[in-house]
Amino acid sequence: MAARTNRPRIRQMRRQEVSDLPILWTNAGLPFRPKGRDSMRNLLRQRDRDPELFIGAFMKGEMVAAAIASDDGRKAWINRLAVVPEHRHRGLALAMIRRCESVMRRRGRHVFCVLIEDYNDESMNLFGKAGYMREESIHYYTKRDSGDY
Repeated sequence: MAARTNRPRIRQMRRQEVSDLPILWTNAGLPFRPKGRDSMRNLLRQRDRDPELFIGAFMKGEMVAAAIASDDGRKAWINRLAVVPEHRHRGLALAMIRRCESVMRRRGRHVFCVLIEDYNDESMNLFGKAGYMREESIHYYTKRDSGDY
């Protein structure tokens, strides 16, 4: 008989679990854009195109963490990493980062990137612990068709 564990199981999200992302993001305090890039339509389209890039951590059937990886053909990106507060500071976020990296290595990616807003010290510390370095020489520019994207 397999031993029971109190650790969440990290795996690829099923299509129907994508609808749990806004709930998770809300519970984790992660802002999102439900009328734009984070609309259910966009999320499902992205998940259908690259299902292995939607990664969740589940405990007793409940999603307690998630990340959406993306692959631009040259670099791997980790997006929308969120962990609900009651599961933080237990190594789960780091495990999610490692899972994203593993998936991307199988795809031939060896450069891993993340964008973190300047107020998010907790995320900067997390990715620093995971071996990520801040690139002072790079400046991020964006052009958006609307505030929803």
